[in-house]
Amino acid sequence: QVQLVESGGGLVQDGGSLTLSCAASGRTFTSKAMGWFRQAPGKEREFAAALSASGQITYYADSVRGRFTISRDNAKNTVYLQMNSLKSEDTAVYYCAASKFNRPRTDYSEYDSWGQGTQVTVSS
Repeated sequence: QVQLVESGGGLVQDGGSLTLSCAASGRTFTSKAMGWFRQAPGKEREFAAALSASGQITYYADSVRGRFTISRDNAKNTVYLQMNSLKSEDTAVYYCAASKFNRPRTDYSEYDSWGQGTQVTVSS
């Protein structure tokens, strides 16, 4: 497993941008697909974006496709989520996760390491 620490959350106005970072420790980071999930108040945790270990394959939820970009820097053991054109419905706690596999996954059960989460609030 890897240890994950998210940062970069905060309060932003509707239409604004934020970039989340997830710093990983552990020697297996570069062999793992990474994902971002989010959980809004009163709702279940949902998939947002995922990226293969190589960084060449990406998956996005329909709700964020075209607005969010997931990327990674394996030299820095860090994965990012660039979020543009933010909407109030993007308000949630965002979690970084490391998968058991090297290809991206959308089901949270296929991830075995999780960060503590970072709050993103979009005000209208």
